[in-house]
Amino acid sequence: MKKTTAVVIGYGHRGAAYADYAVKFPEELDIVAVAEPVENKRQTAIERHHLDSKNVYTSWEDLAAQPKMADFAIIATMDKMHTEPALAMIEKGYHLLLEKPVAPTALECKQITEAAERKGVKIVVCHVLRFTDFWYTVKNLLDNDAIGDVRSVVHMENVGNLHYSHSFVRGNWRNSELSTPMILQKSCHDMDLLQWLLGKKCKKVQSFGSLDYFTHANRPEGAPDYCVQGCPVGDTCYYNAKKMYCEEPKSYAPGRAVVANTVDEPTDEQVLEAITHGPYGRCVFNCDNNVVDSQVVNLQFEDGTTANFSMCPFNIEGRHIRMYGTKGTLEGNMKACCIRVYSFATREWTQYDTAKIGDTIASGHGGGDVGIMRDMIAHINGDNSLKTICDIRTSCLSHLIAFAAEKSRLTGETIDLEQFEKEL
Repeated sequence: MKKTTAVVIGYGHRGAAYADYAVKFPEELDIVAVAEPVENKRQTAIERHHLDSKNVYTSWEDLAAQPKMADFAIIATMDKMHTEPALAMIEKGYHLLLEKPVAPTALECKQITEAAERKGVKIVVCHVLRFTDFWYTVKNLLDNDAIGDVRSVVHMENVGNLHYSHSFVRGNWRNSELSTPMILQKSCHDMDLLQWLLGKKCKKVQSFGSLDYFTHANRPEGAPDYCVQGCPVGDTCYYNAKKMYCEEPKSYAPGRAVVANTVDEPTDEQVLEAITHGPYGRCVFNCDNNVVDSQVVNLQFEDGTTANFSMCPFNIEGRHIRMYGTKGTLEGNMKACCIRVYSFATREWTQYDTAKIGDTIASGHGGGDVGIMRDMIAHINGDNSLKTICDIRTSCLSHLIAFAAEKSRLTGETIDLEQFEKEL
């Protein structure tokens, strides 16, 4: 089989992570061009993928202006910058690996879906959890009737206090006007999982949530704008930027490269400079964040099946799920890589241990980052048997759940999803 080729638009943390598949498996994938506005990231891409500098661009527009040069494009720009490059690359005939969320509005999701269907190109959205051993095992158990017909689900996304403060208080996804709402940016993974696992269409959505803790009202007395300026509670604050990013043990090592705006491991001096002047050094109670720090979503599916989803950052990272069926119960802890099934027939528990890779971004999402690249390559080369892969229209339906949940949170309404889609 010939080697598959790809171009990358946005060589930041996520774009580099997907492109790294070509470094690990050079016999399967070749990165032939990159578009990235940050110079040191362009240089990293040149070195890592042995690129000719003529195939490295400062803007996606410059890359899109060239004749088609690869089988698919990886689009990993910021959330609000997906639509234009996606539509341009679709028009060129590229298949897409598109970072989630698909687009910042439901209407733009619809536009991308319809453009792909018209052009006949395949789009795989980066719902990487589908491609982990953990969630694939859950899906197989359900498909093999391990607990019968699922009637109720309780699903918990533990964002983690450090991850939340890094990405959603200080970081790029802190403000929905600059990015997208929390339920879309972070939890569209979970809306996708619920839809995929149940294999049923969602009918109604209800949601509650707010921003209550990471606010100016909770700023400690005398706290400066930046942690390095000498905060009176710095020694005990969980979110002291110097402790998080500089001191040993580095408590939030995954964020260091992002803080210093590099792809590879930065020096302590680079990180200290970044938190002295940049957004990641700010007091977490004095930022311009507006996304919720807790949210619950109630879902009703077409046959009356219900699901309750909860997003909360006041914990360590990890997802937990409980599924209640007509023949038994399934409990899953992604962080522990453990699934247990209780059978009504035998009155016994059976445990299934899955690959212990880790479920954070730094660990490659429990193997999902590698898994999605592997299946993407197989998919565009004609393998239609993959359980993990869905079409762009199905992905956008899970996004629609997130958009409806945000509308419900803001208005207090219960949203009829079919009517919501008609009104786009």
